[in-house]
Amino acid sequence: MRYTILFLFMILSTLAVAQDLDKLADAYARQHFDLLKELLSIPNDAHFPDHVEQNVIWCEREFKARAFTTTRLITDGPPLLLAERKTSAANARTVLIYLQIDGQPVDPQYWYQDDPYVPALKAEAEEGGWIEMPWDMIHGDYNREWRVFARSASDAKGPASMFLAALDAVDDLEYEPDFNLKVIMDFEEEMGSPHLPGAVSRYSEALAADMLIIFDGPRHISNQPTLTFGARGISTITLTVYGPVFPQHSGHYGNYCPNPALRLARLLASMKDDDGVVTISGYYDGVSIDDKTMEILKAVPDDENVIKARLGIKSADKVASTLQESLQYPSLNVRGISSGWVGAEVRTIVPSTAVAEIDIRLVKEVDPDRLIGLVKTHIEDQGYFIVSDKPTQQERISHERICRFQASTSYLAFRTDFDSDVGVWLTSALTNTFGSEPIRHRTSGGSIPISPFVTTLNIPAVTVPTVNRDNNQHSPNENLRLGNYVDGIKTMIGILMEPLGMK
Repeated sequence: MRYTILFLFMILSTLAVAQDLDKLADAYARQHFDLLKELLSIPNDAHFPDHVEQNVIWCEREFKARAFTTTRLITDGPPLLLAERKTSAANARTVLIYLQIDGQPVDPQYWYQDDPYVPALKAEAEEGGWIEMPWDMIHGDYNREWRVFARSASDAKGPASMFLAALDAVDDLEYEPDFNLKVIMDFEEEMGSPHLPGAVSRYSEALAADMLIIFDGPRHISNQPTLTFGARGISTITLTVYGPVFPQHSGHYGNYCPNPALRLARLLASMKDDDGVVTISGYYDGVSIDDKTMEILKAVPDDENVIKARLGIKSADKVASTLQESLQYPSLNVRGISSGWVGAEVRTIVPSTAVAEIDIRLVKEVDPDRLIGLVKTHIEDQGYFIVSDKPTQQERISHERICRFQASTSYLAFRTDFDSDVGVWLTSALTNTFGSEPIRHRTSGGSIPISPFVTTLNIPAVTVPTVNRDNNQHSPNENLRLGNYVDGIKTMIGILMEPLGMK
């Protein structure tokens, strides 16, 4: 039967294949809705070891049930889980697949359901908002526009569930991929995967492969099949500007004691102009976009007006002329500011400190240490004395302006050529699966911990995004559109059934 399925798969037109896979994906989505619910019901904040352990145990069980061998790769933090399954084909290549299992922390008060770890099936109301429905309705005549709301529904337990469903579909067809499968599962990605680089180096032989596929991220804004050939890396900086040793009464000391919140605001504002362009000298050095690259960027069918409308903004920053072009440059983003108290807790004080959290999205052409150094030098040029720890009393009375500077780099950017083996293979797989070529992004704006695999294992990597872009990932009310769940299963079936060939 395996060879009959392969023969039919090869001779049918791409349109017929797409139609057949639609039915197959729908059937296996229906069979695996409860698997998705079960996985999403396991809390997965990597700050809690018991969360990690529950998810590791679940993944071990599910992959062993699908004839994979599993191995815990021990690190100084949470383990990684490696699952392997070999093909009977001679001289087969090996495909390494990366899955993220952990999720962002949750604050239930901002979710429109009792528990972010209890998946809720919802339909959009005519007047706006979402109406929760009984879960059992998902097993009937479901609507592709319905959504499952839960932490990690899209980022990224949804794709993990899609992959398991696709494996079952292919196995039930008795079709054997002509490549070996290795699956590496990360349980602390949302913490920056701090132990991943060391683990990839330590277990490089076990992780050895010919290419890497990442099942993560949202499709293009049009929700068409998408491939992403790179991702920006990420560095972070924490700035703390100091005022009085303790918060002071604003009546007694206002107009006298310098306010660190105002000073921090001026400091941050000095880093960018009114168009959102970084003013720090040399920040964009090394990045250039040639004509060939510009053609690649223009091939992405973005509608800038639609993008701005969805964001609710009149105009974009002027780092570049389009969204795709802007992603080719390093960013400098203020991701949070804290000083004093607000809301119901507001009080009339001069704060003692003001803190800003900054992230820098890295591109391949830049050195993160150089960028961090440029930011640090800029702060010094604004008259600040830099400290690495809480300032001493002597430092306080000796310096006009004091800033604590803490920085780290989680992982670097990576980028793979469109015409690489993995790029050609995946483009063919999605073309055969959906009947037309996928949208191909040169790089994504987000960051994923893939550069250790690319640099240490010396393999190319491509991301296969599947989830809806408006999924609220990292935010309250994260969700997964059912149509994307079905299409994600279809995508992964198509990849598993696409011949890769011998070494």
